Amino acid sequence: MRTPDTTTGTPAEIPAEIPAERVRALLLSRDEVVIADVREEAEYARGHPLWAANFPLSRLELDAWRRVPRRDTPIVVYGDADAPARRAIDVLRRLGYSRAHALAGGLDGWAASGGELFQDVNVPSKAFGELVESVSRTPSLSARHVQALIDSGRPPVIVDARRFDEFHTMSIPTATSVPGAELVLRIRELAPDPATPVVVNCAGRTRSIIGAQSLINAGLPNPVAALRNGTIGWTLAGQRLDRGATRAAPRTVAESHHALAVAGARAAARRAGVRSARVADLPGLREPGRTTYVFDVRSAAEFAAGHLDGSRHAPGGQLVQETDHYAPVRGARVVLVDDDGVRAAMTGSWLAQMGWDTWAISPAAPGDLTRRGEERDPLPEPPSTDAVDAATLRAWLEAGRPRTAVIDVAPSRDYAAGHVPGAWYAVRARLAAALGTIGPADRYVVTSPTGVLARFAAADLRGLTPAPVSVLDGGTAAWHAVAPLESHPARYAVEAVDRYRRPYEGTDNARTAMEAYLAWEFGLVEQLERDGTHHFRVLR
Repeated sequence: MRTPDTTTGTPAEIPAEIPAERVRALLLSRDEVVIADVREEAEYARGHPLWAANFPLSRLELDAWRRVPRRDTPIVVYGDADAPARRAIDVLRRLGYSRAHALAGGLDGWAASGGELFQDVNVPSKAFGELVESVSRTPSLSARHVQALIDSGRPPVIVDARRFDEFHTMSIPTATSVPGAELVLRIRELAPDPATPVVVNCAGRTRSIIGAQSLINAGLPNPVAALRNGTIGWTLAGQRLDRGATRAAPRTVAESHHALAVAGARAAARRAGVRSARVADLPGLREPGRTTYVFDVRSAAEFAAGHLDGSRHAPGGQLVQETDHYAPVRGARVVLVDDDGVRAAMTGSWLAQMGWDTWAISPAAPGDLTRRGEERDPLPEPPSTDAVDAATLRAWLEAGRPRTAVIDVAPSRDYAAGHVPGAWYAVRARLAAALGTIGPADRYVVTSPTGVLARFAAADLRGLTPAPVSVLDGGTAAWHAVAPLESHPARYAVEAVDRYRRPYEGTDNARTAMEAYLAWEFGLVEQLERDGTHHFRVLR
């Protein structure tokens, strides 16, 4: 039986602040709650509660409706001086969220109450992966051992469980890209001989462990192991990584292999407590007062070719890796969809072990997957503002007078890849500080990749300067359609804190950073025990 939610009431009756003890009680009773950290990602990664999800104030209008679909969901907010909780709550109320509260004392209040603070991102999933290895004793092999097997003349099948773009950036020699949800479905195409060893790798540890244990839980007869510490371990061992690899698992699966994969995935799902559903059951699963996420866990191409109306795309491996991003409402119901009888069941087996109320439509009938293309995010109407087209902006910049300052509020990665020549990078929540660096201008033009975020930022900027403020109509994409972008020089009006640089990301990470990251992951199980709010239950 679900514990009654005592935070109900009209907005006027809702307390302005909720103490940390009350938030922990909601987590322990499995009631729905969102803990929203509205700082930028780099600040969020410095420390946050286990179930806090990152909702940067800079993007709150763009993310909230998609990630928190029910407007009466309890949302507990904390931030910092650049992203005050009060300002975020005002935004949430304008978006229709009637039960947004401030965390009493903010992050300091959480820590003072004895709450654990976890560093890094996607922490619930990473901590869960460490617990899986601890409980299941997931086999692993060192980088040097795997290299010796490659050199032996009878190499193992090495499968990389990350996204393809990550695999393409850097990979283990001879590895094949098989993103996590695809492993059980496709592994027998790569290793049909039960005597062939299979090694699963990722950049660090989590997806290696979950991937290897998926194959074991689904009954693959082959010897299976995770590559200990992934590409980080490989690099620390002084071994060469491949760049630009393109090997991928076959798209088609033999009928006999498919039958074995279905049987193994369903057995694992049943053991974990995943419940089966049909498309006709969805209206009942979407009960009033309950958040229900419906995720299609297949590839992006398959989703675009045909998916269930009302579903969102979330590749199964990444969904397990990034549950805090895809499903920030802790206590919500999760319904997973596939068309093969394997991927939703196997993904569900992990979400159920992580404490989610998990259902699988596995497989959905082809006649139910009729909606095509990508799903657009639900967005509020942006503030009205003056707009300037790319040709006019180009003329202004070439003339030089009056002085036009272009401010780009894109994600820093997009800005670095290419921006309007002369544009300054700024974090929307730090526009006041950015103006101090940019200096006085006769007019300001705000841009973002499509121009949507720029409209919200321009409304903020108008309150900070008497100079005219416009947006670039169509955003940076519109400029790129008629004129080239530049990547150098880059002009950072404020520090690029919108994104946390993962120690396992890229090819130029410092050895000390990689070693510290591994040490942090090893300590997560003890942190979970101290925190006590996780509800994880690992199959034995």
